[in-house]
Amino acid sequence: MSKTLLDKVWNAHAVCELPSGQTQLFIGLHLVHEVTSPQAFAMLRELGLKVKYPEQTFATIDHIVPTQSQQRPFADGLAEEMTQSLTDSCEEFGVTFYDLRSGQQGIVHVIGPEKGLTQPGMTIACGDSHTSTHGAFGTIAFGIGTSQIRDVLATQCLAISKPKTRKIEISGSLSEGVFAKDIILAIIHHLGVKGGIGYAYEYCGSAIEYLNMEERLTICNMSIEGGARCGYINPDETTIDYLRNREMSPKGDAFDRAAKYWKSVASDDTASFDDVFKLNGKDIEPMVTWGINPGQSVPVNQKIPSPSSAPEGEQNSYQEALDFMSFKGGESIKGTPINVAFIGSCTNGRISDLREAAKVVQGSKVANNIKALVVPGSMAVAAQAKKEGLDQIFSEAGFEWRQAGCSMCLAMNPDKLKGREICASSSNRNFKGRQGSPTGRTLLMSPSMVAAAAIAGEVVDIRSI
Repeated sequence: MSKTLLDKVWNAHAVCELPSGQTQLFIGLHLVHEVTSPQAFAMLRELGLKVKYPEQTFATIDHIVPTQSQQRPFADGLAEEMTQSLTDSCEEFGVTFYDLRSGQQGIVHVIGPEKGLTQPGMTIACGDSHTSTHGAFGTIAFGIGTSQIRDVLATQCLAISKPKTRKIEISGSLSEGVFAKDIILAIIHHLGVKGGIGYAYEYCGSAIEYLNMEERLTICNMSIEGGARCGYINPDETTIDYLRNREMSPKGDAFDRAAKYWKSVASDDTASFDDVFKLNGKDIEPMVTWGINPGQSVPVNQKIPSPSSAPEGEQNSYQEALDFMSFKGGESIKGTPINVAFIGSCTNGRISDLREAAKVVQGSKVANNIKALVVPGSMAVAAQAKKEGLDQIFSEAGFEWRQAGCSMCLAMNPDKLKGREICASSSNRNFKGRQGSPTGRTLLMSPSMVAAAAIAGEVVDIRSI
């Protein structure tokens, strides 16, 4: 019988069916960071347990790490405590830790792929909602809570329900100035932030197949913003070429055998899905969020909607968003003044993101009174960017070049908005308070759009530059 990738990977990792109807699922790769793991390790100690398969677990620090001075001890006492706790736990339980001293630190969803830890056909779990990122390689990857982190550490298994599958087909090709970030924002715009509840999203179609791996990571990263449990893209030659010669990838003949298996986990051509959604890539424009969730967005040249035009049951949330953002229905999102521009995050902090943004800013200057930050997603990304001179391009334009970390995406570190500042951001969430100020405002867009906004001092259409 024809199967989807979800079926194949799920069945390959199912240990048994539980009386609850859930599956006891073996987890092939477990990623941990400093925020959600200390309590889980503490639970192991209380229970007198060890990490079952420490070679399957990898740790880094990213959420709370400062992006200016990373000298230890950190100025923030809590950040230092959390970092030291993870350091001690990794040493005690034999877990590989990519800390600042390793020279390999970075955002957990950036270093997994770049090191070759993330491979097709895996099940992957991490105490972070954006674990869906890794689905770009043809994995089933999802975020988990602290008690589940404990369970994976102790047993390498999870009790979890299998989601339904929605096929999301993006046909055709993208227009100039339209990027992967615009694809996923457009999908969420159409299906809503709750549309994916109970589903895994399978992204496919010619517009998806054309994307490089880093662009695919951007799309899968924000599956969770659409309400999906996870999102994935079938592995192909692009996937295999990316993984070739990565540090943790198989070598020699073993790589060829692995590549054959990786291709085999792709969904069968005749596989059936619980739902199908289609969109033509030519119909996607540069997207900008105007509200307080990632589904509240419009193409850059369109007007901010009024509550009267909201889908049924969402009129109140539209009005709440307009009131919080100090916008009015019918206004243009283009021309909105900004105070801060942020390029980075696990969504758009990779080398290809920085390259595209650098093309926009080269030879230009950040507008007066605009604070602009570029934060590489990992030490490896930072090193490559410096090798290519991208750091100089950004610095000469007036951007602050920072060190690797989550930074202003969630502001669990010194990088925060102040007061009512408006931030053009390449990150993934525009919730109230997400970027550190309870009244701060976030406009999500592609890195190139953020770069253009930094130069203009306001939201502009990248296609006009």
